[in-house]
Amino acid sequence: MARVRLSVAERRAELLRAAIGQIEVRGVAAVRIADVASALGVSNALVLYHFSTKEKLVAAAFAHAAEGDLAHLRKLLARRTTAVRRLRTAVRWYAPTGSAKGWRLWIEGWAAALREPALREVAQDLDRQWKAAIAEVVAEGVAAGEFRCPDPGAAALRLTALLDGLAVQMTAYGGGVSRARAQQWVDESLARELGLEREALTAAAR
Repeated sequence: MARVRLSVAERRAELLRAAIGQIEVRGVAAVRIADVASALGVSNALVLYHFSTKEKLVAAAFAHAAEGDLAHLRKLLARRTTAVRRLRTAVRWYAPTGSAKGWRLWIEGWAAALREPALREVAQDLDRQWKAAIAEVVAEGVAAGEFRCPDPGAAALRLTALLDGLAVQMTAYGGGVSRARAQQWVDESLARELGLEREALTAAAR
C-alpha cells in the first residue's frame, strides 16, 4: 500500500516523534539517522532533507518534546481554580511519579547538552519557561492571600531542582526511591515553599 502523502509540517512532526522514540530506546550518542528512517520505513535521504545533520535532528526532537510538555503545563496552570490546586496538580504531573514526559529522554538530553550547544540551548530555554510558569502561579497565590512565599522565583527553582533530582534517582537507579516516598517529599517540599502544613496543602488541593 502506498504511503499517504504528508505536508512538510506533518512529515517533520512524524520524523521528530520517531526521533524521540529512538532516542529513548538507544540514547543520544548511539541513535543514527538510519534508525529514525528505518522506524518509519523511509530513506535516510528523506530525513536529511528535513534535518541536514543528526545534531539538528536531535535538537529539534528535544524542542518538539519540550513544546508539548510546556503546552500541557500551561493548560494545567490556567485552570479556573485556586493557585494551590493548580500548583499541586502541575507539580505532581511533572514529578517522576506522575504522567509527564519520559524522564529517560530528558536525562539523555541533559547529558548530551554538556557537549552539544544547540541541545543545551533547548534545555536551558525549557528550564527557564518551566520556572517562570511555576513562579507566576506562586505569585498569583500570594497576591490572592492563599499562602505566603517571599520569593516565587526561588521557590520555583528549588521545586524543579527537587523534581529533576528525583527523576534521576528513580530513572537511573530504579528502586532507590519508592513512588509513595517521592510523592510525600514532593508534597512536603511544595507545602514548605508555600508556608503551609502538608495536611493543609492536601486539604486545599482537593
